[in-house]
Amino acid sequence: MTTNFYAPPSAIRGQRVVLPEEEARHLRTVLRGEQGDEMTVVDGDGGWYRVEITHVGSDQVVGTIVERRQDVGEPATDVTVALGILKKRSRFETFVEKAVELGARRIVPLRTARTERESIRTERLRNVMVAALKQCRRSWLPELATPQSPEALLSSSDAEMRLVCHAGDAAVPIQRAVDEARPVASALVLVGPEGGFSAAEVEAAAEAGCVPASLGARRLRAETAGLAALHSVTAPGPKDSSE
Repeated sequence: MTTNFYAPPSAIRGQRVVLPEEEARHLRTVLRGEQGDEMTVVDGDGGWYRVEITHVGSDQVVGTIVERRQDVGEPATDVTVALGILKKRSRFETFVEKAVELGARRIVPLRTARTERESIRTERLRNVMVAALKQCRRSWLPELATPQSPEALLSSSDAEMRLVCHAGDAAVPIQRAVDEARPVASALVLVGPEGGFSAAEVEAAAEAGCVPASLGARRLRAETAGLAALHSVTAPGPKDSSE
């Protein structure tokens, strides 16, 4: 089967995998999976498994692991991407979905001076993330942090590379900032909501070690800016591409 299935670590014991109810229903009723078929399962904690189906019942699908791998589909850099909470929930959901596909390890909704919404729909976003995890065939389900201020995030982060997206005169092109900082094991990327960060927020981020980074001459929607910045960090650099 070309479809990946998700089963949390608690559903995997030794060589045995029991699919969650929704995943089992999809395999049984949509894909018509049968005993003896093989499927790929990811646990969201870096585990990737090739599994032979041993039982397809009305209430359960069970399989035996025949191959294990770790960190399949993951970028070299552990990236936290933080975006100001957007006024339209659908746009923030799109951002979260694509951030999973692009390899973010942690997604942080930010409350900033210019955010017009304070909350997120956590369960809805988690479902979006699980679907994206399976679609893009990676093995880590990113952490979805609770909404917080940029100051709180910066004070708790130990990322080696820190970027704050900003279109001011002091900003450097983001690809230059990334290339000059590489290689790094971890990175933090901050992107404002509609209207961007305030001058005070950019200044505070710079004082906390963030490099102000520009995404170019065009004016991007906030969710687009977040994804463009994330891709700049997760995409292989010139040295990685040549190896």
